[in-house]
Amino acid sequence: MKDHEHPLFQRIERWRRRAGRVRDEVVVAAHGGGGKAMRELIDDLIVGELGEGVQVDEDQARFELDQLAGPGDRLAFTTDSYVVSPISFPGGDIGRLAVTGTVNDLAVSGAKPRYLSCALILEEGLAIAELRQILRSMAAACAEAGVRVVTGDTKVVPRGAADKLFITTAGVGIIPAGVELGAKQLRPDDVVLINGYLGDHGAAILTARGELALDADIPSDCAPLNGLVDALLAEVEVHAMRDVTRGGLSACLNELALSSEVGMVVDERALPVRREVHGFCEILGLDPVHLANEGKLVAAVPPDQAERALAIMRAHPHGSHAAVIARCRAEPPGVVTLDTGFGAERILDMLVGEQLPRIC
Repeated sequence: MKDHEHPLFQRIERWRRRAGRVRDEVVVAAHGGGGKAMRELIDDLIVGELGEGVQVDEDQARFELDQLAGPGDRLAFTTDSYVVSPISFPGGDIGRLAVTGTVNDLAVSGAKPRYLSCALILEEGLAIAELRQILRSMAAACAEAGVRVVTGDTKVVPRGAADKLFITTAGVGIIPAGVELGAKQLRPDDVVLINGYLGDHGAAILTARGELALDADIPSDCAPLNGLVDALLAEVEVHAMRDVTRGGLSACLNELALSSEVGMVVDERALPVRREVHGFCEILGLDPVHLANEGKLVAAVPPDQAERALAIMRAHPHGSHAAVIARCRAEPPGVVTLDTGFGAERILDMLVGEQLPRIC
């Protein structure tokens, strides 16, 4: 009898073919227990959907140093957690949000994002089909941004201890030699641009919750911006960049102004706001400058390069509605004001408290 015909060999082959397949329809405690069920979850869903780049045979990802040091002279490293509710919404889901949010945090430092880690906190009862779709969305976002998930972790908590799924991602990127971006690089005569509409993500999440019976077709702006950043840095001198997320534009500009001790005046009439978002804010008494975004950045450039920077942004798919929105000035230092267009300015401060919880 040949080896492959032996009953024991055939039993082993049948077992190997079964291994790595999740047979449960929902997440159960065993999926976080470190045994066969957890290995099946990792093999079938995480590696199966995110790709072979996930290094699961060890407890860490390993790289050749020249993979990191070759393209630049410094590393950028960031981490973030995502607890958005609901986990799927128009224009994206928590998986796409986790990838793009981490990529954008790296990109606005001037870094070229390379590798991500992904830690999943799963609630018992989460549908396996829903988890698989989230992971597929993460894989698609990674492909779009040109990054790979290379390591991670999985935990399962009892029902009620989480809201379906929480994700923590960390990312590593390489900063090319000569790129020096930062809030402290801001200059009193700089011009500030934004790459598109304000408030789409915040409006999309609140509408998706279905608590207000609003009939608005507003997709999230969730998108990786590293390609847009690369296009800008290739042709324009950029002093500072920041992605506009929680707290909206007001928080972003105030953070830059306070760090640099440079003042800013924002042209309210120049702020790009989608008509649907403007109407949404009017109904609920909200202000688009405080709403969350997940595909927007601001860039501060010298005044003689503002038009070129605007043209580059508008030529990119994630910058077609870009606008010049503010100008920096020496006085008053660290203060952001809003020019209302009626011959007066008012202070544009950060929100006190949280406008919308569980937004990212």
